[in-house]
Amino acid sequence: MSQALAYRGGRLFIEAVSAAEIAERFGTPVYAYSRRTLAEAFKAAQAAFSRPGTLICYALKANSNRRICGLLASMGAGAEVVSGGELQRALAAGFKPEKIVFSGVGKTEAELKLALKAGILAVNVESEEELDALESVARKARRRAAFAVRLNPDVDAGTHAHVTTGTAADKFGVQAPEALRMYLRASRSPVLEARSIHCHIGSQVTSVGPYRAAAREVAAFVAELESRGIKLGAVDLGGGMGIAYSDGKAMDLAALARALEVELSCWPDKRLIVEPGRLLTADAGVLLARVLYRKKTTERGFVVVDAGMTDLIRPALYGAEHPIWNERQKGGGGGLVDVVGPVCESADHLGRGVRLGRSKPGDVLAVLRAGAYGFCMSSQYNSRPRPAEVLVDGNTVRLIRRRETVADLVRGEL
Repeated sequence: MSQALAYRGGRLFIEAVSAAEIAERFGTPVYAYSRRTLAEAFKAAQAAFSRPGTLICYALKANSNRRICGLLASMGAGAEVVSGGELQRALAAGFKPEKIVFSGVGKTEAELKLALKAGILAVNVESEEELDALESVARKARRRAAFAVRLNPDVDAGTHAHVTTGTAADKFGVQAPEALRMYLRASRSPVLEARSIHCHIGSQVTSVGPYRAAAREVAAFVAELESRGIKLGAVDLGGGMGIAYSDGKAMDLAALARALEVELSCWPDKRLIVEPGRLLTADAGVLLARVLYRKKTTERGFVVVDAGMTDLIRPALYGAEHPIWNERQKGGGGGLVDVVGPVCESADHLGRGVRLGRSKPGDVLAVLRAGAYGFCMSSQYNSRPRPAEVLVDGNTVRLIRRRETVADLVRGEL
């Protein structure tokens, strides 16, 4: 748990600001992020991945707010993007183009043009037809296109089925024979530059083993390329490093870094690229919601709050278990309850079997570790405006995204 989140005098504080003050000032639901925790998480990643020249590319999909991104960019992070929109966000936030990699299986011609024009580090190509499209764009622009092939190592990451990306059954990347054809074909093109190799096995991975297996496959493939005269400058092993939610399981970053160093020991000249997202932002974020009602059935008790799956979909989509605290007390007392939202879906819950003590209407609840895949996956389902976001820095709080209004919901309609 972030050291920036603590009870003082029986009230929950984010850095030096009480959760109650944030809820009162900005309303609920509201996402509150700790600047201190964000900075500490990035520094911890830098310390773990100490291989000379390592580039940490923050995965914007985890949290794309430009103030969050701008902080990480100012600390030297690169960016991993998966759409033209994310690429434009990354550039606007201050990430240097030469530190940006572009992943994703469905890049459009317009997105490839944007990447080429920006001069990013590499387009992570995920099919032979995408390589054809990139070459065509490069020829028309009369520019060289730097790329990596995303290798699918057929490694089970041992994570939720919705976020596994490195097995033969997944849509991501290409297997070794196809990847080899792509690199050989690119070596004959005057406009394609093979800059690196890419691999990403999944999200919320908490075991070192799958990464070690994937790195071993990548190292063997790099050896095959070099035997054919194709030399790469970098190895991109993706992200997906997991954090501890309610189950307490988290990736041991130091152990992971050591394992990768062993697997890549034959290639000391290769730059290592990693793409953490959740690892850098999850702990920094708290979703604050206010209790509306309490109710019971013969089966269970419910605490109804003003936030739901439209604000934080992870519990409904992945069965994720976020710790939930009452800002007035730290656990203890009372029975187990389900914390549910106002959305008209039975899956609309923020936590099941949660012990909240004697929570009552008007209380503010804090859903922890909500800084990744929170607001960025929010929706306007049920015509619910999306929440505000604030950044806490010591004893100051800054609004970094205003709360939507109903007028915002209908603005684009004709």
